[in-house]
Amino acid sequence: MEQKGVELDQETFSCSICLDLLKDPVTIPCGHSYCMSCIQTHWDGEDGKNLHSCPQCRHTFTPRPVLVKNTMLAVVVEQLKKTGLGAAAADHCCAGAEDVVCDVCTGRKLKAVKSCLVCLASYCDKHLQRHYNVAPLKKHKLVDPSEKLQENVCSRHDEVMKMFCRTDHQCICYLCSVDEHKGHDTVSSAAERTERQKELEVSRQKTQQRIKDKQKDVKALQQKVENISPCADEAVEKNHKILTELIRLMEERRSDVERQIRSKEETEVSRVKELESKLEQEITELRRKDTEMDKLSHTHDHNQFLLQYPSVSKLREDPDSSHIHIRPQSYFEDVTTAVLELREKLQLSLTEEWTNISLSITQTLVLLEPEPQTRAGFLQYSRQITLDPNTVNERLSLSEQNRRVTLVSQTQNYPDHPDRFSDWEQVLSRESLTGRCYWEVEWRGEDVAVAVAYKDIEREGDSIEFLFGNNDKSWAFDSNDKSPLFRHNGVQSSVPCPVSSRIGVYLDPTAGILSFYSISETMTLIRRVQTTFAQPLYAGLGLYFGYTAHFPKLQ
Repeated sequence: MEQKGVELDQETFSCSICLDLLKDPVTIPCGHSYCMSCIQTHWDGEDGKNLHSCPQCRHTFTPRPVLVKNTMLAVVVEQLKKTGLGAAAADHCCAGAEDVVCDVCTGRKLKAVKSCLVCLASYCDKHLQRHYNVAPLKKHKLVDPSEKLQENVCSRHDEVMKMFCRTDHQCICYLCSVDEHKGHDTVSSAAERTERQKELEVSRQKTQQRIKDKQKDVKALQQKVENISPCADEAVEKNHKILTELIRLMEERRSDVERQIRSKEETEVSRVKELESKLEQEITELRRKDTEMDKLSHTHDHNQFLLQYPSVSKLREDPDSSHIHIRPQSYFEDVTTAVLELREKLQLSLTEEWTNISLSITQTLVLLEPEPQTRAGFLQYSRQITLDPNTVNERLSLSEQNRRVTLVSQTQNYPDHPDRFSDWEQVLSRESLTGRCYWEVEWRGEDVAVAVAYKDIEREGDSIEFLFGNNDKSWAFDSNDKSPLFRHNGVQSSVPCPVSSRIGVYLDPTAGILSFYSISETMTLIRRVQTTFAQPLYAGLGLYFGYTAHFPKLQ
């Protein structure tokens, strides 16, 4: 009863805001008392409302009351502290909103310091003492305070779940093990915990190792980040110099052409002026001669006419002026035509080489995107492939909008083209393969090659080196009916798994990844290549003893 009285006194002289003994107690107009700092803080939060309320009775005050320390209440609180109530309050802290409460406390609940997994209850310091002093209770398992103790109780039998059913992967009580879980693989929760703890430690070690590996990768990436900008600055500076030199050279050539044109202009103008002056002199002389002949024609004296006629009528031989042709707009057509031809060549060269430059830049980037793991992941990079009629061998026929190729007995009458494969039954795609891309090929026959190749692969000749995969410019999966294989640069390796008649190809030129998959109900990796691609790539098909192959539409 004495302890109950102390608890009552503690409640009576505690601040309802901080739940501790009053400090600098003040009494507001409604009669309730608080710590001065607590009520001030409470009212500070209400200043925007122009109303100030009591946290207990919600009575409002306008204006804000002036707080004055309640000296009598302060004296009483000090006397209570001296009698030990303060120590009791300190030892038995009241539970807050975030705390686990003691299940034994009556009245104001104290904060629990431990929970018992056997009793399925939580205790404050005072009520926990029995677990330290009573022998049977000492064997109970104490843990940090928990609000989830009831989750350890079987909802069917209201018993503590101390068993684990490995068959159903769930915690059960003893009655469950002899009832609905009878015959299942059951062990004690402690035994299962021990096993899973070992596995957890292994997983944790792996996780920690992965963390270390990732941290190394992060450091490596940070180092790369530090190196990228200086390298980029250096590359910009070098390429700026190179391209500036190229521009300067073009400017010099432009100036040289302009200088030659102007020089030619001056020469031609001077020559024309000279001819013009000469003609003007001849005109003057002819006019003088015409005047003499006119005067002679009007002479009445026949004898004088006859005497003067020989000298007056005689004309000097007229120089041939038939070579003079006036074509002012065609003076410099030849040089303009030559410059236009040069421009076309430069445009073609820049167009072809710019792809290589862009690819070289892209290949220096740090790549973090992994290769897809599912067919759905690959399909997001699907690319529609069409075959180039200018490359197809004459024993192959294209159809289905150049998406199917078929080996035929009758030679096709294709026009001559430098890109055409002359001897081997091969064909390349029209499109170059840039960025991450995926496509599939369905085929029938004994020997079909699914390949990727550079544009400058050899086309003319029947050398075995010109087959897809037998040179350093192509990579090929060969579906040879007897022994499927992969080829590159003349080196071939057998495929360790059976292959279907549908092949998936994944290409990431920037990362230097090329993968071939056998497509059936699942995707089976045939071969993955990790290299550096120096040029743009094209899809290729070879029907050496194959009947047909095509690129199906991917959904």
